[in-house]
Amino acid sequence: MTIHHVADELQVAAGRHGPLARFTAVPASPDVYALGEGPLWDAARARLLWVDIVAGAVHEGTLDHGGVTATRRHAFGSTVGAVAVAADGTLIVAEKETLTRIDVDDRRTELARVLPEGAPSRLNDGAVDPAGRFLVGSLAQDDRHGLEVLARLDAGGVTYLDTDLVLSNGLAWIDDRLYSVDTVPGTIWVRDYDPATGETGPRRKAFTITDGKPDGMCADADGNLWIANWGRGRVECRTPAGDLLATVETGAPHTTSAAFAGPDLDVLVITTSTRHLTGPGPRDGRLFTAEVGVRGLPAPYWSTENLPCI
Repeated sequence: MTIHHVADELQVAAGRHGPLARFTAVPASPDVYALGEGPLWDAARARLLWVDIVAGAVHEGTLDHGGVTATRRHAFGSTVGAVAVAADGTLIVAEKETLTRIDVDDRRTELARVLPEGAPSRLNDGAVDPAGRFLVGSLAQDDRHGLEVLARLDAGGVTYLDTDLVLSNGLAWIDDRLYSVDTVPGTIWVRDYDPATGETGPRRKAFTITDGKPDGMCADADGNLWIANWGRGRVECRTPAGDLLATVETGAPHTTSAAFAGPDLDVLVITTSTRHLTGPGPRDGRLFTAEVGVRGLPAPYWSTENLPCI
């Protein structure tokens, strides 16, 4: 199937005139991760970044012909929810409760505390907004419900956009709107978002996913969302209104996140997990790739300017 044909199928599905576009992802590496998450393409260095949350590790690798080769590992003494990169290669890492900077010479600096020390929560998925601010959410590690946050680090410090989430997850920006996932209720929220000022409009429900649990998320150049579905072993392409356009099957039930990667941003990289599975199968916890006929958006670089803790 050519790229043009796939794009045509996506357009047809968008108009609700015909079958969904269906794809099958292929394993990209023999390596297995307990809770692979947060893939990110660093175009300036042609490297892929991702994390293994429970192993407390940030991974770097190369992408070649759909295969991923791990080249470097940054180890931490706590969970690692997400990683982002600045234009000069500096990393920002969401540890269990705090945000840490890793300079290109490997020097580490704590930037900010997001969660109270000893809180029964941990930081989870994060992403950089169009102006270079880093956003990150949290999840509970006990039976608390509806007390988790979505926070943003900028020149003024840490700002809390939400404080009533159950399990904050994927983030994506389309047309000056922020889309964010709350996994347990299956809600994809949307709000107006001014990149210049960081001001946001009222949060409203974009749509809800009831078959499986929405997890990590990214956007494509056509203005659609690609949402990993934990429990259903796939990534789903949906319009901002929630219409299902395409599915990408991984064969790994706990599919966690996705990002467009490669020089042309035309390879969908997918992370998965072995967590909470009885007898994980040969595809669980692997990295996958798929060509889905559309291109992604370049990931904004995290801005290190004017941060109060640097």
